Amino acid sequence: MNSGRLIETEACVAEGMDWLSARCPRMAAAYRLTGPLPLRRNPQGFAQLLSAIVSQQVSVASARAIWGRVEAAGLTTPEAVAGATDDDLRGVGLSRPKQRYARALARAGIDYDGLRDMTDEDVIATLVAVPGIGRWTAEIYAKFSLGRSDVFAAGDLALQEAARALYDLPDRPTEGHLRQMAEAWSPWRAVAARLLWAYYRLDKNREGIA
Repeated sequence: MNSGRLIETEACVAEGMDWLSARCPRMAAAYRLTGPLPLRRNPQGFAQLLSAIVSQQVSVASARAIWGRVEAAGLTTPEAVAGATDDDLRGVGLSRPKQRYARALARAGIDYDGLRDMTDEDVIATLVAVPGIGRWTAEIYAKFSLGRSDVFAAGDLALQEAARALYDLPDRPTEGHLRQMAEAWSPWRAVAARLLWAYYRLDKNREGIA
């Protein structure tokens, strides 16, 4: 069975934030600045992970444009990708590495329904076994597609920078340091991440960073 709570509604997010605020004065102060946090739930399945692969190392605008072409071409199922030619995949904007990753995902045979019954770490292990899917992508999928409450993407640069600012750290924490910090936020690490992302946006605006 899966471990921990699922975040299914905005009330779940608020419950998690109340728990965090009661235990960490800095998070409570940040929450007063950010206000209510977004639910952020994504669809589950092959297309969501393929979209994540498409989005890697390109701008948001480019990712949207490429994904639009992928959808228009009907390349959003394992069967369609497995049957596509190199020219088909190149034609929608996939680079050679991303063509390889898309095919690897199509061949992986992931039981997307079965992921719901796995522990967080088993979900992540299953996903990172696919070429082109790193731990960050796997954690984002577990957090927002599966609704896991206690997953934290410590490799995310925005989360690292938000933690630096909120906790007055001398330097941006490393992934390992931030993962260690996040242990104190269990079992609501996914809500802590939502808060830190919201705080990061506020902090950037306050500093006038484009």
